[in-house]
Amino acid sequence: MMHQLVFWHGWAMSPMVWIPLDLAIQNRYPDRFFSQIPALPGYGGTPLPEQGSTGAWVDAMMDQVSAPIVLIAWSMGAIMALDAARRYPEKIEKLVLFGATPCFINQAGWTDGLSEETALRFRHGVQTDSPATLRRFIMLFNQHDRHAKDISRQLSALPHPSDEVLLQGLSFLHTVDYRHLVPDIHQKVMLIHGEKDSLMPVNAARWLAGALPDASLTVMLGTAHAPFLSEPDACAGIIGQFLGWA
Repeated sequence: MMHQLVFWHGWAMSPMVWIPLDLAIQNRYPDRFFSQIPALPGYGGTPLPEQGSTGAWVDAMMDQVSAPIVLIAWSMGAIMALDAARRYPEKIEKLVLFGATPCFINQAGWTDGLSEETALRFRHGVQTDSPATLRRFIMLFNQHDRHAKDISRQLSALPHPSDEVLLQGLSFLHTVDYRHLVPDIHQKVMLIHGEKDSLMPVNAARWLAGALPDASLTVMLGTAHAPFLSEPDACAGIIGQFLGWA
């Protein structure tokens, strides 16, 4: 069976971030899938929806989908994928989520996110000096990864969106809390999370694994927030097993 794999990237990143994983899957499982790597709204020259809500972002992405897909998503893209899977079950067959969380900011009853203070510093940084802020952001989420320097070099070379797009994304991340939606997501879900992820702690993925009706979690040792860049071949193998190719 041919699967259609669709990849959603994260905040401040580029669709090009998926190229190493896409190639690794192709090398392991040729002729088993075809892939689509779209840009999130506002990225790569795409327009922002007229409505600024992230629900509108999800709708814009799902407008591009016809046949059922396997949605592979990372970070902010993974949070959006939770909403997409709940609202578009007929279009999403399975989920593979990297660095996922249902709630990005610490709040009452949730301590597995980013502090309010850190989030506000990021917002101020984008408003005053976005290039320097993005460099710090990349260093933050790659720290302690065994390939941190290589990953930081790769990500720093990618194109980044406008400050307007960055700030809209931060507004979404600041307010999003999908914990109440998770029990209504009935697709099979593979969670892949870096052991050393300092941006979205691994306990957030453990919470998702317990709260989603049909989920499994693989914690990748020695990796941080982007395990698919640190260990693309290993991630390709996990995805292949999840999809029944191995």
